[in-house]
Amino acid sequence: MMNTERISLDYRIISDLIDDHARVLDLGCGSGELMYLLAQNKNAKVQGIELDEEAIYRCVEKGLSVFHGDIESGLTEYPDDSFDYVILNQSMQQIRKVEFVIHEALRVGSKVIVGFPNFAYLGARMMFFFRGRSPVTPSLPYLWYDTPNVRFLSINDFKAFCETRNLHILADFYLGDDKTLRFWPNLLASNAIFLLQANQSSRS
Repeated sequence: MMNTERISLDYRIISDLIDDHARVLDLGCGSGELMYLLAQNKNAKVQGIELDEEAIYRCVEKGLSVFHGDIESGLTEYPDDSFDYVILNQSMQQIRKVEFVIHEALRVGSKVIVGFPNFAYLGARMMFFFRGRSPVTPSLPYLWYDTPNVRFLSINDFKAFCETRNLHILADFYLGDDKTLRFWPNLLASNAIFLLQANQSSRS
């Protein structure tokens, strides 16, 4: 098993949410660190979808199964209920068809784990207010002209989205620099993780 002390906070939270031997699909899996963690620590049957070819090579070097494709179109190849969990960690803000992807993720997976940077984080607000420039923070590290992000959402934005789309939030976690927090998360949390499930009326 991997040494959990060296694993990032968001990966530890996601790993704790995943059941042993679960079937997991990681959308925008990058070079596969999270998938490798789940395979090693949870004996999960992991698969990824990734567009960047160099990242795919690094996944293959780890012995991971990755499909070369776009998140917004790759899910159509999978039948209903193919996975126990579908993960969208630090990739949803790069998706144009957010509602479609989440709907498809809940079609192919029983539960969906979503993690994203909180654009309403205090550090981002202060940078915008005092400097009058687009924020650059550890969770939003790109300059405005080279960012892959097309969505800049807050925790409150995503909660409202879930409410209006009849999505059930099974668990929510708000991340500071090195620990989770519950007090004023929309202001103080730099990242958030949600565990989602479609209400039964939505799946029928």
